[in-house]
Amino acid sequence: MSQTIRLPEILQIARREGRVTVEDLARRFGVTEQTIRRDLAELDASGRLTRVHGGAILPSGVANIGYAERRALNAEAKAAIAARVAADIPEDCSLFLNIGTTTEAVARALLAHRKIMVVTNNLNVANILAENPGAEVIVAGGVLRRSDGGLVGAQTLRAIGEFKTDIAVIGCSALDAEGDILDFDIHEVGVSQMILARARRAFLVADHSKFQRAAPVRIASLAEVEALYTDTPPPDAVASRCAEWGTRVVVAEAREG
Repeated sequence: MSQTIRLPEILQIARREGRVTVEDLARRFGVTEQTIRRDLAELDASGRLTRVHGGAILPSGVANIGYAERRALNAEAKAAIAARVAADIPEDCSLFLNIGTTTEAVARALLAHRKIMVVTNNLNVANILAENPGAEVIVAGGVLRRSDGGLVGAQTLRAIGEFKTDIAVIGCSALDAEGDILDFDIHEVGVSQMILARARRAFLVADHSKFQRAAPVRIASLAEVEALYTDTPPPDAVASRCAEWGTRVVVAEAREG
C-alpha cells in the first residue's frame, strides 16, 4: 500500500480512536515500523497529527474538530459511558445535559427513564428525548450554533439560571494533567459553568481521547464534579487528582464487536 493511501487512513484511525501507535499501524498496514514513523513524521510536519512517544495524537489547537467527526469518534465508548451514567440517574429527577456528542449518547441511554425533567441547550438532545414519553424536555433559548445544534449566549445563561436541578451531566473537549476540564468555545464554557453552579450534583462524561487533547478555555476543576465517567482508567496524574479531591472515577467498558 502506497503512502498516499496510508496517510488518509492513518488520519481516519486517529480521529476515530484519539491516537495511533507505530506498532499497531505497522501491523494494520503490513509495513515496517520505520515506514510508519516516516508517515507520522510527514503528518506531524504538515500539522495534521502531533508526534508523541510511540505514536501520534490529534493536534492541540484553538478549534475543535468537526461535529460529524466527533460523533463518530469512539462511538462505542461513548455509548458504554452513557449507559453507566444512566444507571446512576434515578427516575423522578431533574437534570441538565449540555452540548456534546457524549451527552447525546446519555440522552439515548435515558429513553427508558420515566418522570425525568431534562433542561438542555442542545437541540440534538432535545430531539432524542422527544421519543421518551416519560421525559419533560425544556430547551434553553439562545443563539443557535448550526454546526452542532447548540444554543449559547446571554439568553441561554438566563434560562439556565432559572433552574436548580438534581444532577448535571456535562461533556468537555479535553482534560489535562492538572485536573482542569477544558473546552474550545468561551460561550459554551459559560453555559457549562452556569449548569454546574445550578445543579446539586455534577457528573462529567469524557472518553479516553479527552486525556490526549488540549483546549484553551477552562470550564472547571475535576474537584467540582462528583464523578468522572470514562472508558479507560485515566492517566496517573488525573487519577491522583481525583483521589485527592474525592472525585469518583467510573470506568465503563465498551462492548466488543
